[in-house]
Amino acid sequence: MTRRTFAGTTVIISGAGGGLGRALALRFARAGARVVGLDRDEASIETLWEELARSGSEALCLPCDVTDEAACRAAIAAVCERFGRIDVVINNAGLSHRSAFADTDVAVLKRVMDVNLFGAVHLTHPALPALKQSRGLIVAISSVAGYAPLLARTGYAASKHALHGLFASLRTEVADDGIGVLLVCPSFIATHIDRNALGAQGGAAGHAQVVVGRPLDATDVANRIFSACERRQRLLLVGRTARAAWWLSRIAPAWYERIMARRLRRELQP
Repeated sequence: MTRRTFAGTTVIISGAGGGLGRALALRFARAGARVVGLDRDEASIETLWEELARSGSEALCLPCDVTDEAACRAAIAAVCERFGRIDVVINNAGLSHRSAFADTDVAVLKRVMDVNLFGAVHLTHPALPALKQSRGLIVAISSVAGYAPLLARTGYAASKHALHGLFASLRTEVADDGIGVLLVCPSFIATHIDRNALGAQGGAAGHAQVVVGRPLDATDVANRIFSACERRQRLLLVGRTARAAWWLSRIAPAWYERIMARRLRRELQP
């Protein structure tokens, strides 16, 4: 199977203002892609646009809250008007929480689901006609929590499991249109998602994140994702922790749950 190339393509990335999203924007720009960066943080997206412009890359950076369906449709329309095509949609925007389910306000769980699941729906759905024309690619940034249990993150895990169900099923619907679907499951990445995690009542989480294994570098993860896109992969597990969790949660699920729960027990603190 031939590798995908990205020179001259149009790549949309949500949550592009920082962390992994920014690293992905810079990586695809280096490959000659036109990058469309979306983020609800207008200042961060302006900074990204300036950085891409300095490098000579053609880019469009728009403030966009992925929980706003109308805003996502407007963004897709603006991209089609500006560049005339969409080749890749990377659903990267995400939100986490750290709190025991019994103590967590249901509104927090709904908010996490709204960003992680419906944010991807809002961005992908209006882009499908353009992706069919380009025989393009959809990328969903999931997590270890997309296939294995994760203590104190029931809403986050639910949203990521839902991403797998959505995009694995969508893959079967769009295969005849030549559209690829890649699910990416990294372990802990050194980004600001942990700082923005919600607590039980919707404010900031009240304690530092407990990390299993060495946090991954966002630039390294972006490079691996780019390579997986080139190779037309369907699933990418990033990091030793992600690969170990994949196999252990299948071969010895009860043992995996005990080990994971013991290591993350402090996450249940208020």
